[in-house]
Amino acid sequence: FSRHTHDGYAIGMIEAGTEEFFYRGATHQAHRGELVIIHPGEVHTGHAGEAAGWCYRMLYPSVDWMVQSAEGVGGADPDPHFFQPVIADPVLVNQFRRLHQALETSDSQLERQSRLLAWMSRLIQRHGERRCWQPSGQKTALIEVRQAQDYLHSHYAKPVSLEQLAGLTQLPPIKLLRSFRRVTGLPPHAYQVQLRVRQSKRLLAAGLPIVQVAADTGFADQSHLNRHFKRLVGVTPGQYIRLRR
Repeated sequence: FSRHTHDGYAIGMIEAGTEEFFYRGATHQAHRGELVIIHPGEVHTGHAGEAAGWCYRMLYPSVDWMVQSAEGVGGADPDPHFFQPVIADPVLVNQFRRLHQALETSDSQLERQSRLLAWMSRLIQRHGERRCWQPSGQKTALIEVRQAQDYLHSHYAKPVSLEQLAGLTQLPPIKLLRSFRRVTGLPPHAYQVQLRVRQSKRLLAAGLPIVQVAADTGFADQSHLNRHFKRLVGVTPGQYIRLRR
């Protein structure tokens, strides 16, 4: 998978092989029996770390679910962070496997939700951190980068220039460009494409026609949407619709 982000948390368990991925400015490896945790909106990649490939199970809990899980942990940060993206915890891994199997097989929504909430509470209790991660040497530009991110979130479908973002943040364009990439892992234009594709997924799931989705999310045309959607999601918009049926 090329550089991309998720709306919620991405939590995976490596069942076989090794995964190698870029996250928060560094390359990491996760081996069999280890957990991988990616924060919402954080740019990352994912590919096999060895020739034999890798096999994994994934969960994508929303931010709301993580906050609810933290409420059950005394003294936990209401917005928990996980400083280490790779966690070796055999007990939690075994519980994750049983949870994932239950989510696949149980007909009871109550059971699925209860199991998920309980497991995430244990994850936060054992590995949650209070401190937020900040890129080294970039504390002075972090606020300005967040301003630029917020603007792109609000104007994802509109043409946005680097000069606009620089004027908004009061940073020289080159400093904003470098700081934005160092903080988010992407240049502003690529970050905006990520936002457009994420919104495209929501609109496609709501049943809107592909050509309308392309127009509503700022893509030049349907082929423009198709190209970026396939690159970031792994399937075309049409395939995505069929997979959801």
